[in-house]
Amino acid sequence: MIFTSFDYLYFFIFVFSCYWTIGKRIYQNILLLVASYIFYGWISPWFCSLLAASTIVDYFCGRGMKRFPNHKKRFLIISLLSNLGILGVFKYFNFFTENISIVLDQLGLHLSPPILQVVLPVGISFYTFQTLSYSIDIYRGKLEARTNFIDLAAFVAFFPQLVAGPIERATNFLPQLEKERTWCWVTFDKAWPLILKGYFKKLVIADTIATFVNQIYMINHPGSLLLFIGTTAFAIQIFTDFSGYTDIARGTARLFGFELMRNFNNPYLAISPSDFWRRWHISLSSWIRDYLFIPLGGSRHHNRINTFIVIMITMTLCGLWHGAAWNFVLWGVFHGLLLVIYHMLGLGGNWQPKGWLQTGSAWLTMSCWTLLGWFIFRSPSLEWMVNALNISSSLTTHMEAMVAATKVMLYIIILCMPLGLVSLVSGEGKFQRIARIPISLLLLLFIVIFHKETGMDFIYFQF
Repeated sequence: MIFTSFDYLYFFIFVFSCYWTIGKRIYQNILLLVASYIFYGWISPWFCSLLAASTIVDYFCGRGMKRFPNHKKRFLIISLLSNLGILGVFKYFNFFTENISIVLDQLGLHLSPPILQVVLPVGISFYTFQTLSYSIDIYRGKLEARTNFIDLAAFVAFFPQLVAGPIERATNFLPQLEKERTWCWVTFDKAWPLILKGYFKKLVIADTIATFVNQIYMINHPGSLLLFIGTTAFAIQIFTDFSGYTDIARGTARLFGFELMRNFNNPYLAISPSDFWRRWHISLSSWIRDYLFIPLGGSRHHNRINTFIVIMITMTLCGLWHGAAWNFVLWGVFHGLLLVIYHMLGLGGNWQPKGWLQTGSAWLTMSCWTLLGWFIFRSPSLEWMVNALNISSSLTTHMEAMVAATKVMLYIIILCMPLGLVSLVSGEGKFQRIARIPISLLLLLFIVIFHKETGMDFIYFQF
């Protein structure tokens, strides 16, 4: 079930009505749990078995760490092996076996490795990291193991952010589930503008631009101009698609009395690699920092080489988290190299440029690197990427390419112009409150005009 379907609309209205009619926290959590499993298993019910398995393992591992504190590490290892094992089998098994087979073929050893004929469970990377935060925080003594299975299961499966985040921490979300919630119209007033903004980003901007992006990236030799336009369009598409999902998830969570973390903070205003990762997919970047980079030694290494190695390992795994394909791995390596070079220049993680000229130069430089990263991310294959770069080494002057690129750019500008109005919908000032209704009606008109009958999945569903 996806947010942009009518099935979801009927589902949400029913769950929302029952939720606030029930009133009591314990019954509300049971309803959320049941609703979340219906939501997740709507297309493929067997997905729910993996979600349940992760939840059950971490519940008993948490209880084990509490009851047998001297054996905490054993229970943590069980949790890590179980969750990462499920993730590895269903997401990466075919990728590694196929590549091992290719290497063996080169050595003259012809084998036919087994291939899993299964559909990748939607959002498995998201809920795996979310449930792992529970076990790891108990091990570190930052969180008390829960005895109420319903609360923990509702935390892992909470449907608004289940399949594409933000990746919530147990320390933040579990306490909210354990509190009584009462209906408040102020909450509604803060929720619906965020939801409307998310639908506008997804249905009007992301899905429309996706048509142009897909066409350009299907061309074998698009030429440098079309490639630049297509990559710029994809940068807008992936941001509006992913942040649109987050907006809908955060707004929906507010309607149920919960506050989810902010996942984006104007990422395309970044002036450095570190600044970009403080702004883009914040829930993932902070998770990787706290549960991977720092445990591996992070910046505590006195030897800078060791720090750089940890950065490269961390970012390579970040790329692999996004998908079982070499372009995602290369994208992670690319961003790792940017961070290493950034630190080698002695700029540091919190570097700030001096003056508007230096700030503008830093922003322009980082924007170019970001676009190159998105080109790697979006490329259909490594072979296509190499061919595209070879052909695009010089600017094309082909008239058809010029015309097509101009049309795409104008269309992008027209679609993105209302984004300024979107910010007014969510504002709290006097002018914003007055203008909210007419602006909201205008945004709804855009959604009605531009939405497609067959909606596109959110990009990050595949991760």
